[in-house]
Amino acid sequence: MARVAVVTGAGRGIGAATAIALAEAGWDVAVSYVADAAAAGEVTARVHALGLRSIAIQGDVASEGDVVALFARVDAELGPVTALVNNAGIVAQKGRVDERQAAGMARVFAVNVIGTMLCAREAILRMSTRHGGTGGVIVNVSSAAARLGSPGEYVDYAASKGAVDTFTIGLAKEVADERIRVNAVRPGIIETDVHARAGQPDRVARLASSIPMQRGGDPAEVAHAITWLCSPDASYVTGALLDVAGGR
Repeated sequence: MARVAVVTGAGRGIGAATAIALAEAGWDVAVSYVADAAAAGEVTARVHALGLRSIAIQGDVASEGDVVALFARVDAELGPVTALVNNAGIVAQKGRVDERQAAGMARVFAVNVIGTMLCAREAILRMSTRHGGTGGVIVNVSSAAARLGSPGEYVDYAASKGAVDTFTIGLAKEVADERIRVNAVRPGIIETDVHARAGQPDRVARLASSIPMQRGGDPAEVAHAITWLCSPDASYVTGALLDVAGGR
């Protein structure tokens, strides 16, 4: 049976690197993206070049209808999903909590928390032995911000990732006897365009000296940790929160 992975937010950054790393490990990959079709197409092309199947699917993980449609298309075109990487996530512009608006905070939680839970629900319905599946793995992309709090920058984002950590632990216990493993990676400061999109293009360079390893991380370094968690080498690992943060 083919190994089929769904990676959300896979058009760029950690998601794109993860899709490619999984393909290198022999997985067919569904590339879920919200807006940039060209970037997602580049990722699928790289997967195809490795001899694996890949499709790009547009959708917003905060929309229940989009999530249901995502998994239905994967069913039809790639087959039963056996790995889900919940990577899609957003941050607001840098600011304090007393500068935040309700709509912006709600959007952060809708994507980062509700989106993660909706995708996990659809994966479980296909993977769980309770529902006739043969098992699988879910990896949630959290953040070191969940334990650091991100004061003065992204406290709402940090809180949403704290929720992802709690969800990971609880879900891992809920489905452990249904042949599903659930873990999370918590990246630190990684060289992606998320910083520029949040108005801080120099953030990695500016904060590098605060990182024990004295540098930002590469998306591929996170992707390889995710790929390991999806592999048989991690067969007895569930409910884990794996920091990939250079010691920060």
